[in-house]
Amino acid sequence: MSDAALPTVAEVRAAAEAVKAALDRHLAAVESRIGDEDPAVYAAFNELAAAAEEYDELLYDRYDEVTPFEIPTPETGAPYTGPAEPAAFSVLIRRDYAVVEPARLIAQAERVAAHDRDAELLDDGGTAGALGVLFGEYEPDEIASRYKEFGLEEGDSTLWIAALEEVAEPGDWLNSPFGQADPQDVLHRFEVSSVFDEEADFDDDDADDEESPAESGLAPA
Repeated sequence: MSDAALPTVAEVRAAAEAVKAALDRHLAAVESRIGDEDPAVYAAFNELAAAAEEYDELLYDRYDEVTPFEIPTPETGAPYTGPAEPAAFSVLIRRDYAVVEPARLIAQAERVAAHDRDAELLDDGGTAGALGVLFGEYEPDEIASRYKEFGLEEGDSTLWIAALEEVAEPGDWLNSPFGQADPQDVLHRFEVSSVFDEEADFDDDDADDEESPAESGLAPA
């Protein structure tokens, strides 16, 4: 970072003061919390984490120093605040793919279009049109299980099961199907990512290179 882009001393100090204020708010929320999953505590935690991250970044940019603590991001996300006994639920799915073999993707779509008069390969026969044909012919789960046949490569995916008070009326949410998704209504989440495999490999390497405290007879610090 150039000197001209460095944070000012005042900006770093203001960020430090923001951390102090966030600490006070977090402690106050914890002291007055109601139950194990009080939303006020969760909100104060997030504010403290954001303030600490901002201070850490400015401190490093200005002075090339870091803080000695790290506030972890909760793995479970927002606490569930939906109905205790949901009468209905939504399943929200996101799957990312990279088109690694466009010719294979288009060829598969052309094969479908040749045998199905309703499957029209639009958009000049490119990958955009091919995707319309293939997803019109196959269920998303089938494409997920056969993605290599279609010249695709898997990215991250997530599935949310979100509680509902009642099933929406037909057509109610079609204009904005994901706009009303609230993380606090999510009962269960299932993620697939290569990041998890990399973390597992890293942990295995650490286990091979170093003895754990239990194995070495040392008590954890």
